[in-house]
Amino acid sequence: MRISMIGTRGVPARYGGFETCVEEVGRRLVARGHEVTVYCRTAGAAADRPERHLGMRLVHLPALRRKTLETLSHTALSVHHAVADRPDVAFVFNAANAPLLPVLRRRGVPVATHVDGLEWRRAKWSGLGRRYYRAAEALAVRWSDALVADALGIADYYADRFGVCADYIPYGAPVLGEIGAGRLAELDLRPARYHLVVARFEPENHVDLAVAGYARSAATLPLVVVGSAPYSDDYTDRVRRLAAARPGVRLLGPVWDQELLDQLYAHALTYVHGHSVGGTNPSLLRAMGAATATSAYDVSFNREVLGEYGRFFRNAGELAALLDDAEARPEATLARGRAQVASLHRYEWDGVAGKYAALAARLCRRPADRRDGDRLHH
Repeated sequence: MRISMIGTRGVPARYGGFETCVEEVGRRLVARGHEVTVYCRTAGAAADRPERHLGMRLVHLPALRRKTLETLSHTALSVHHAVADRPDVAFVFNAANAPLLPVLRRRGVPVATHVDGLEWRRAKWSGLGRRYYRAAEALAVRWSDALVADALGIADYYADRFGVCADYIPYGAPVLGEIGAGRLAELDLRPARYHLVVARFEPENHVDLAVAGYARSAATLPLVVVGSAPYSDDYTDRVRRLAAARPGVRLLGPVWDQELLDQLYAHALTYVHGHSVGGTNPSLLRAMGAATATSAYDVSFNREVLGEYGRFFRNAGELAALLDDAEARPEATLARGRAQVASLHRYEWDGVAGKYAALAARLCRRPADRRDGDRLHH
């Protein structure tokens, strides 16, 4: 099959869950013999825009660099290119792109929309932005041939609100195995002697709460924070002020070096995960695959993934207690992290790619005049 993947920043994956999914699924679809095209947002010099990556064909197109228009403007150009290129099936990521789906449908291209989390709950969107995302969800239901949900909680939301059955396809978890610690010395860190946060600086990821919880704790090990924000200047300033008030907080900014990032995940005493509105989060899965004990913000998505191996918090005081307990009982904390790895058989990229391939084949087989509404019953 000729498969197009539209609506993300593209690959190589350097940003978030969508990009990780496209890279891991796309490369495996190529290995299965499919032709995969990924639409990427142009960035940097022309030399930084390869034509292929891990067997996938890359199409680089510009986007308007404004929070409210970046995604939709790039997807509009991508859809225009795709209708001329005419794939057998398109995977469109992000329900915000739903207004553009009829363009693909009119050319006979079946579309599966990965709806992601509950985007309208993100603090960065104003009242108008939230209304748009709520409307876009309804349009995604109306104009998609199938919906993809990466968490059971998201699938339940679409079933309850719209009465539709989404395909549940989670992300995969990289099981890192034995990872060396040689790069930690570059940051003056030692194995099992720090706590870790990896997140974009956005309110619903609760980086400020992680720092505030650390500030209220008696923790003696440093809190290492990896991440930045493309738009949230005020929120970033808040995180920096909180960090400056408590010795031990180390703001590293973004870390693009995957070897170093893997070592940070693998050798933290605990990983603090504050994400609250997305579905299955790749950062959480990477921490679990690194065998690192995790304290997560208490929402259904995080409980779904962590199960009995997680520890959960809703405020700074609860997180402070978890940090103190982890440092008081380091061996038990490390053992909890190791024990969770066996639960990750639910999140294997080979199986995830197989589900995407099966969904693509199902959509290609479905006659065009039977597509609307079939997703309610499959």
